[in-house]
Amino acid sequence: MPLSMPLSGPDWVDRFRGSSDPNDCVGDFRDNLNQFLKALRAAKAKVMIAATLRPPERAYLMHHAYKIAHNVEDPSNIPRMVTVNIDWVHRDEAGEPDIPASRSAASQMVTAFGIVAQPALVSRHTQGRAVDMDISWSGTLTIAPRNGPPRSISSTPRTGENKELQAVGSSYGVIKAVFAGDPPHWSDDGH
Repeated sequence: MPLSMPLSGPDWVDRFRGSSDPNDCVGDFRDNLNQFLKALRAAKAKVMIAATLRPPERAYLMHHAYKIAHNVEDPSNIPRMVTVNIDWVHRDEAGEPDIPASRSAASQMVTAFGIVAQPALVSRHTQGRAVDMDISWSGTLTIAPRNGPPRSISSTPRTGENKELQAVGSSYGVIKAVFAGDPPHWSDDGH
């Protein structure tokens, strides 16, 4: 690798920033998400959006950092992305690949990105069809599903993991992730 390529590490987290704006989502999902958010806010739920649209470059960094950090990929075999000039391989003083240092840098990236599950290279986030959001409330949440009367949710947990709230989200076309390990993820199809 050329010497001019910056090494992997947590500094990469500030490059290729994603969006947390629902209006950066696409088409029907953007409209559905905004309607669901409006209903949540009217019900006095707390909503914190962490991510909507993710640039492909950011997905590339997150995907490979996670796989290197978890010993799934060899840092010297990561395919290049033309728009991301990163060197995944750290070297020792003799110029030889230092795999533990490479994995450590990738692990620091995973922590700095706040990754909770293995990121995909192409996902609903890179397509503008997903949102990562934390939802919470206290007491009973009274929220209206799309085209229906308000319903009261007093069951726990009082988060986006609540099945009754997920049913309300589905009525808006905003579906809670169907896979485990990614609590904040909602999309147009649950993927």
